[in-house]
Amino acid sequence: MILCCGESLIDMIPEQTIRGGSGFVPHAGGAIFNTAIGLGRLDCSVGLMSGISTDIFGQQLMADLKASNVDTNNVIRSDRPTTLAFVKLSGGQASYSFFDENSAGRMIGSDDLPIQLGNVTALLFGGISLACDPGAEAYLQFAEAYAEGLVVMVDPNIRPSFISDEAAFRDRIERIFRLADIVKVSNEDLNWLFQGPETLEQKVFKLQKIGPAVVILTRGSLGAQAWTPVGNSVFVESQKVDVIDTVGAGDSFNAGLLGSLAAAGLLNKAVIRSISESDTITAMEFGAHVAAITVGRAGSNPPWKHELR
Repeated sequence: MILCCGESLIDMIPEQTIRGGSGFVPHAGGAIFNTAIGLGRLDCSVGLMSGISTDIFGQQLMADLKASNVDTNNVIRSDRPTTLAFVKLSGGQASYSFFDENSAGRMIGSDDLPIQLGNVTALLFGGISLACDPGAEAYLQFAEAYAEGLVVMVDPNIRPSFISDEAAFRDRIERIFRLADIVKVSNEDLNWLFQGPETLEQKVFKLQKIGPAVVILTRGSLGAQAWTPVGNSVFVESQKVDVIDTVGAGDSFNAGLLGSLAAAGLLNKAVIRSISESDTITAMEFGAHVAAITVGRAGSNPPWKHELR
């Protein structure tokens, strides 16, 4: 099983009302939640570890997890409110305004986390769940407890406007990079992490020296590039589609990538840290295929396995 560890929230997506003005419609979301949903729809064994409210939005999140075959045994329920992310779309690109104070996701602590993981082979971390305490520190402690024996993937998915303590966040993200086997970043992530004049490739090498065996750089319509454990670079093109919006695109790529690695029996610590170029390309191509379907429809709505045939 792949255990996705991080935020579950409600994306408030703008839609036109019958009166002609704009309104917001609640859609289940959050980077880690979206990836769990994507994996479940690909028939991959997946669970979610996240703080989810018992309010009406939390009920919506739980229903969507069940409908997409995601194990919820490690979900932490509370009566705190659900995190809301109001989405602004411009040219198909999404920007976010978050409301997260005292939320069910943010306020989890180390005592809430599971002790026994059963058949878990890989852990995914990232998103806004690494930005705010106490939840962020709890996730990091969880990663530190299990990283030695399990494959760890991190997608920082950095939202600068959400970070209240930059120094603390930078320290935390470097600590989790040291534990990671796979890190996926965007251009924006890299340039925020390493703000010097180096090229993107030089910044990737700096990141890889921190810990991850594989670094994947996604560039939207320009495709994705990965650096393997021996430092070689491989590239896959994005699939050409009519883009409705990019909400959940990176999360769907992660689901396709992890799902492909799991199906090939590659989610093993030793194997990932010596993964071949051909296996890396295969997983990335599948990730790009899954992401292409998601961007071709509104919101984060990753495809089911039968839609990929």
